[in-house]
Amino acid sequence: MTGKRSALFVSVCMLPFFMVNGRKAHAAPVRSVEAQRPVSSAEPGAEPARQYSTATQVPSHADGVIEDIRVSGNTRIETNTVLSYMVVRPGDPFNQDDLDRSLKTLYATGLFRDITLRREGGTLLVHLQENPIVNRIVFEGNHAAKDEDLRKVLSLRPRAVFSAETTGDDRQRILEVYAQKARFAAVVTPQIVRLAHNRVDVVFQINEGPQTLIRKISFVGNKAYSEGALAGVVSSKETAWYRFMGSSDEYNPDRLKYDGELLRRYYLRNGYVDFQIKDVKGELSPDRKSLYVTFTLNEGIRYRLAKVDIRSSLRHVPAQSLRKDIELFSHQWYDAKAIQTNATDMEEILQSQGHPFAQVRPTIARNPEKGTVNLLFDVSEGPRRYIERIDINGNTITEDKVIRRQLPFAEGDPYTPSYKKYAKEGINDLGFFKSVDIADSPGSAPDRANVAVNVVEKPTGEFSLGGGYSTDVGVIGNVGLKQHNLLGTGVDAGISGTLSLWQQQADISITNPSFMDRNLVAGADIFFVENNYQTYQNYSEGRYGITLRMGYSYNRYLSQSWNYSLIRRWLDNTWSESSWYVLDQQAKSLLSQISTTMMYDRRDNRSSPHSGYYVSIGGDFAGVGGDEKYVRGKMSGGYYIPLDDLTNSHDWTLSFRGGLGYMADWGNGRHDIIDNFYLGGNNLRGFLDGGVGPRSVGSRTGKASEDLLGGRFMYNASIQLNFPLPFLADMGIAGRAFVDAGSVAGVRVKTLYTNPATAGDRYTAISGDRVEPRVSAGLGVSWKSPFGLVNIDLGVPIMRSYNDRTQLLRFGFGQQF
Repeated sequence: MTGKRSALFVSVCMLPFFMVNGRKAHAAPVRSVEAQRPVSSAEPGAEPARQYSTATQVPSHADGVIEDIRVSGNTRIETNTVLSYMVVRPGDPFNQDDLDRSLKTLYATGLFRDITLRREGGTLLVHLQENPIVNRIVFEGNHAAKDEDLRKVLSLRPRAVFSAETTGDDRQRILEVYAQKARFAAVVTPQIVRLAHNRVDVVFQINEGPQTLIRKISFVGNKAYSEGALAGVVSSKETAWYRFMGSSDEYNPDRLKYDGELLRRYYLRNGYVDFQIKDVKGELSPDRKSLYVTFTLNEGIRYRLAKVDIRSSLRHVPAQSLRKDIELFSHQWYDAKAIQTNATDMEEILQSQGHPFAQVRPTIARNPEKGTVNLLFDVSEGPRRYIERIDINGNTITEDKVIRRQLPFAEGDPYTPSYKKYAKEGINDLGFFKSVDIADSPGSAPDRANVAVNVVEKPTGEFSLGGGYSTDVGVIGNVGLKQHNLLGTGVDAGISGTLSLWQQQADISITNPSFMDRNLVAGADIFFVENNYQTYQNYSEGRYGITLRMGYSYNRYLSQSWNYSLIRRWLDNTWSESSWYVLDQQAKSLLSQISTTMMYDRRDNRSSPHSGYYVSIGGDFAGVGGDEKYVRGKMSGGYYIPLDDLTNSHDWTLSFRGGLGYMADWGNGRHDIIDNFYLGGNNLRGFLDGGVGPRSVGSRTGKASEDLLGGRFMYNASIQLNFPLPFLADMGIAGRAFVDAGSVAGVRVKTLYTNPATAGDRYTAISGDRVEPRVSAGLGVSWKSPFGLVNIDLGVPIMRSYNDRTQLLRFGFGQQF
């Protein structure tokens, strides 16, 4: 009993002491602790380390309740917005953990650079210092990277809230841009310029430093192929003085990944099924000016094909019927590219035969002990997918229908991967877009797909001024105005003119590739041309007229075109020593001609083919009115063989080209020599334009006379090897070696003066009328220079007639700038 009284006495005596200290605790200020994510003060442009503030730890039974929250210091941000970010609310207890969480939440918004929480009685005081607003972002010292390219990677934006952490992150992103440009020594220093009204300018001071170039490329683990052979496979190159116009010697991590893929494809094409790239490493030299790249390889063993078989689960398509489409054979080295190409070809054949969902999947079974692979082509029907909707995106100028008519499918059609590939090729062929992407997404049902065609427009107008020199027409000057996509309709229209020492030309043309929204090309040309052949002919020739054109495609490869031309021509400016064959034709004539050409074209690129072939057959019929009456037939073709597998390069191509033509007269036409076939120059290098074939000989008025007359029959052929030039490929310079052959024969003139008895003083013999081939061989160079394409050919005649006109060197440049 005594103990209990003593305890009660002590409690009563100490009660005033606890009450006084409790009131002092409620009035105590909040203490400050260092931020959990400070910005290093040593980092350029960094803000001072921020301070988090939290409430003093108080026993929970004495915390009390938050009666009110007052916010101060905010000028741009609404008080209600600040309160919405906080964890605590009026009526909540003063809990230390909740106050800490509220503080961290406010800092996480990135809107404030300093926050203080303070308690006064039952009121929680929140004092803020807002982060400034970014006025503008400036780059100084950048030359290798444009301002707009750097702005794309930044998180900071004008009129956004400034953050030191974001600025530091943006600095790192800028360094990554320079790393992509092989400038690892670049230094980026953010500088903050404070302005009035709590605004700042952010200035990124950039010292780009020198480019870090690849000094050495090494390969580890390669046994089958030398370092030199593998160095020719990868796109990255060791630095050398002649690579100053290229970027292949610049270190680029993305390019190294691509090089790894090139090596993998190379080994798989050559039988190394188990090939692996274990590591790709780029090591920076101590002075940060050079890089050493090392590829670590595991080649594995080389495999041959043991058995090539086919299995078909496709309805009405037995496996035996597909064996003829297998292009591989047993005992050849395994070639992954050839296998996939064969599978794709078989797929396309089946789809063209009415099996749109057919798929061919090659599978292999290795036998490492024997070093063989069994190959099986598994033919089956893939999942059925039909096109529900086609969306065209990104075409700000080009009309939807211009793009849609290039697609090999429409809504409701089957959708296959091959159609997707052809759609992209067809749209790219328009030449209206920087990029084309075909994407698909699920439709409203499992067997439906939506196809999105995403394009990025590019300028299609062209104003050109040209100048230069050509061995054909001398000094050249030209001006042109063209629009290849007139008002977004796909119509090609233009006007151009050429003025040179020996030629004047003007032309107005328009072509609609889808006339009346059909598979029909229609166009027209109005032109004027005057050629002064005084360098190698004894006359001038001119013409003006109109040509109407029409064409259509039977399928992706076969097309036909029709032309009708109505042309007024004249031949004048003859010399006193011109032959009678030329003097007889000093008059104006009218040509009315219908022409047609049918072409089957399987080339991979029409302007610069690397593989494939084409065959063209055509003819001209003159005599639908006018003064000329003849029929002229022409045939030409070409075959292009890529030498990638032999040379490990895409720049080697072997081509075979040839042509054949014959013309016959009917009725009582003029037999103008300007309609004859001529050979020489571009189609028979080493010989002058028209320098091969029938020509007049003899003398008049005591002077020798010789005119090139052309002929009825012409043939020519050419073998050419295109190859890269060592050390010069990066400068856009390529070489070629060629052998040309051909001949022109069959005299076609208005009146023949080869019989002295009947010709009298007009007697003029003709020489060179022979079908035996003239042959030349030589070398050529093409340079894609900054001021145009430069072509130089050195052709040496090997077989010729004694009076053929030759031309050892032929060149042209400055076509356009």
